[in-house]
Amino acid sequence: MACMISDEMLGTFVPVLVYWAYSGLYVLVGSFDKYRLHSRKEEEAKNSASKGKVVVGVLVQQAFQIAVSLLLFTMAPKAEATTAKPSILVVGLQFAVAMLVLDTWQYFIHRYMHINRFLYRHIHYKHHSLIVPFAYGALYNHPLEGLLLDTVGGAISFLVSGMTPRTAIFFFSFATIKTVDDHCGLWLPGNPLHVLFSNNSAYHDVHHQLYGGKYNFSQPFFVVWDKILGTYMPYSLERRKDGGLEARPAKD
Repeated sequence: MACMISDEMLGTFVPVLVYWAYSGLYVLVGSFDKYRLHSRKEEEAKNSASKGKVVVGVLVQQAFQIAVSLLLFTMAPKAEATTAKPSILVVGLQFAVAMLVLDTWQYFIHRYMHINRFLYRHIHYKHHSLIVPFAYGALYNHPLEGLLLDTVGGAISFLVSGMTPRTAIFFFSFATIKTVDDHCGLWLPGNPLHVLFSNNSAYHDVHHQLYGGKYNFSQPFFVVWDKILGTYMPYSLERRKDGGLEARPAKD
């Protein structure tokens, strides 16, 4: 008899597996310099955290993420208690609400971590030690930041949207893909996420540069709060002499 895995367990562990699988694809693509937003030489020179340290840091954050997720699903109503499966329209609405809630939470927490010097120096700087972002460094954060920004933000979006654990499997897997994509440090032609969202790898790369630290706080989906609150920095993609593209502040 086949062993059935609950939606709660899948909602907890599938996004973690998606993170490493999707990051692995970008590691392979990153060997093609023509798609990189920064050269490999620049990555080695500017990033102060080693690749091994990044892997360990991400695994620590994901351990917290798993613990909170299991606790959240334990407290939430069980999927079996629902008399009918939600329609596609309801699921779409739940996705939209969760995206807006997550964006709002992350914008204001993220921005405050830049404004508050103590929080930036002791908490958020760990993420910005990767001046040149790469895919599997997307969740390289201080554990407190990972818990507050990503894990708690995800829990709030889940609860406010009213989605079921089954819907959460797809939403958090999608949010994971989007976060990895934003930090991949690559600009791939025909990337559908770049077509659907203005908040993309180049947009977030600007934020990771020294000149962009006070701009482009929005993540992971929209740029609405940046535009409303005056922290939006437009950019242009220009070819580098050594190959690849570079996101530079747009000229007035």
